[in-house]
Amino acid sequence: MTMTTTTILHYVLIICLLAISLSTANARRPFACDPTNAAVKGLPFCNVRLSASDRVRDLLGRLTFKEKIGLLVDKASAVPRLGMDEYEWWSEALHGVSNVGPGTRFGGEFPGATAFPQVITTAASFNTSLWEEIGRVVSDEARAMYNGGMGGLTYWSPNINIFRDPRWGRGQETPGEDPIVAGEYASRYVRGLQGNLPGDRLKVAACCKHYTAYDLDNWSGTDRFHFNAKVSKQEMVDTFEVPFRQCVMQGKVASVMCSYNQVNGIPTCADPRLLRDTIRGAWRLNGYIVSDCDSVGVFYDNQHYTTTPEEAAADAIKAGLDLDCGPFLAVHTQGAVNRGLLKETDIDSALFNTLTVQMRLGMFDGEPSSQIFGNLGPRDVCTPANQELALEAARQGIVLLKNHGPSLPLSPKRHRTVAVIGPNSDVTVTMIGNYAGIACGYTTPLQGISRYTKTAHAPGCKNVHCKNAHLFGDAIRAARHADATVLVMGLDQSIEAEFKDRDGLLLPGYQQELVSKVAAASRGPTILVLMSGGPVDVSFAERDPRVGAIVWAGYPGQAGGAAIADVLFGTHNPGGKLPMTWYHQDYLTKVPMTTMDMRSNQATGYPGRTYRFYNGPVVYPFGHGLGYSNIIHTLANAPAIFTVPVDGRHKNTSATTDAVRVTHAKCGGLSISLQMDVKNTGSKDGSHTMLVYSTPPVGHWGPHKQLVAFAKVRVPAGGQLKVPINIHVCKFLSVVDRSGIRRIPMGQHSIHIGDVKHMLSIQSTPLGVIKN
Repeated sequence: MTMTTTTILHYVLIICLLAISLSTANARRPFACDPTNAAVKGLPFCNVRLSASDRVRDLLGRLTFKEKIGLLVDKASAVPRLGMDEYEWWSEALHGVSNVGPGTRFGGEFPGATAFPQVITTAASFNTSLWEEIGRVVSDEARAMYNGGMGGLTYWSPNINIFRDPRWGRGQETPGEDPIVAGEYASRYVRGLQGNLPGDRLKVAACCKHYTAYDLDNWSGTDRFHFNAKVSKQEMVDTFEVPFRQCVMQGKVASVMCSYNQVNGIPTCADPRLLRDTIRGAWRLNGYIVSDCDSVGVFYDNQHYTTTPEEAAADAIKAGLDLDCGPFLAVHTQGAVNRGLLKETDIDSALFNTLTVQMRLGMFDGEPSSQIFGNLGPRDVCTPANQELALEAARQGIVLLKNHGPSLPLSPKRHRTVAVIGPNSDVTVTMIGNYAGIACGYTTPLQGISRYTKTAHAPGCKNVHCKNAHLFGDAIRAARHADATVLVMGLDQSIEAEFKDRDGLLLPGYQQELVSKVAAASRGPTILVLMSGGPVDVSFAERDPRVGAIVWAGYPGQAGGAAIADVLFGTHNPGGKLPMTWYHQDYLTKVPMTTMDMRSNQATGYPGRTYRFYNGPVVYPFGHGLGYSNIIHTLANAPAIFTVPVDGRHKNTSATTDAVRVTHAKCGGLSISLQMDVKNTGSKDGSHTMLVYSTPPVGHWGPHKQLVAFAKVRVPAGGQLKVPINIHVCKFLSVVDRSGIRRIPMGQHSIHIGDVKHMLSIQSTPLGVIKN
């Protein structure tokens, strides 16, 4: 069949028109305030020139009581007469756009999204600019999917709970055990997600969760739906509140999620001291408070906190809850009002907060394509640049735990064949951890190593449970004939996950035996690579001289295999540091997971938790991490004495110690400046993580040591950098007393960076009595 030029052009035009038609069909129609809808045209709540608060008040005045009730839940009802579509509030973006929540789905032009490393891995980079950049890329892809009708704009991420206990199955989702690191991660990732836009606008709305003292899912007969976390005022202020306070006050997050558990006998989602007084009152949240899914129903049905469901609905809303993930408030709020337990004005207050966030997102501004991010689409998801960032994040988060000899880096010239062994040696989905979506694609460890040299693959175990030794023979033979052996072992979501806390810290099943037998048989160096979210007691491998190196990769994301290979072969010089303590297995016998105390107690033998309060033996300490360079720190400049100005109207010291209340100090701009010389005497360029700790004067209530600053610097081989360090005195050199009051101890503070220690004397001076 022969076609003329005119016929060809005719068909081309038809195809182009069809493509435009399909694109238009898949594009999101306006959520509200459609300019073609005559019923809402000219109404004040659609007027973009008015303030968000004025627009919301106008909208609230037009809603019927029944319509308001339908907006109190995550699956918010449509209001057709006002041109409002239904909306699903629940979407997730923990480390990439996810389809865990019903608000986002994959398919069609959006088959997947960039799957970054799990948060615990990214936290190990200690790179704040990386955390923010990941947030920016994730929100690009989220906006693109929203424009394509495949996602929402409200993302219930990040998880910033403290990784208090090494058994917690969701510790992988968090930035680790240090509250200051968790707070800094929260504020940076949230800024990246929300866009730092002028005029209070939001790119997407992030959510810091789960408030508060939530770090147990299902352990030894106790689950999160029934757990009452008994927390002292001291621990609450010193540990559990720190990341959430920073997320709200510095990160300006648009939402906070309350948790399932009770704190001191009160469900968090029904506690006005936590929600109304602290989050919205003291911290001045500009946004909404949402329940974890079915939390209101949980404290009625499981915890039996109230006698009736109407009382539960009233308690939650009056405590400060604005949105219920689940149907409970839609079902029982009407009854609460009928019984006089709630007023319609209480519902209006809740809706004012949720609707304002939707206004700030531009959801009432008409056509999405005409808005600031309306140009984002399928071409902006899984871009080469985004995938390269996922690879770089994985590289920066990998931690070199041991390097005897040194055994690493490997060389393609010397190690022409590498045996790749272990249940995680050729995995894909394992690498992205939980709360993930569908990745753009994967590079497994086997594939990554195969890019450098010839490989012989023998898993040794069918999966991480490694229930028998039937496959050991092939693995041992492969190691015996290879120039080097890489064992990729560890955990996956069948061992640690939401609602699945761990029983112990050892490698599962026969994994330890496989490592030892393969290391004994290996002709060349044996490298142990661990995938896990939580710490693993691999003290056997640390002691074994036949295991030359140990690498922790966390859950390294879609490009994890490439990143692991780049570290093993020296293309990337590892610079990650552990964001959590790696305990020995016997530590667990001393600390029930249900005990919330962080501080040790000599009288009871309780050893304490995290590097801040536990002084016992560990496999690897918080902040541990090696590299291929030799880094030397030298203190270039630091004050020996620092004076804190205090308000003379108050008695500034406590009854038992010389410590100034932070509220009585003039804290604005009260920072100590240090300068460090950082020198790389090695032969490889590399990134170096500087961790700055402080130990307060003896006799106070503070930790053994506390991270007070950290910085990521790149130092060329043979080069030297001068790195400024600023330590905010009130925030980071203060301690919390038993009454929950934050104080600055006077006296000698020990500042230490690596092997360098500096004694700093902090003194107080009165500003004088202020007359009213």
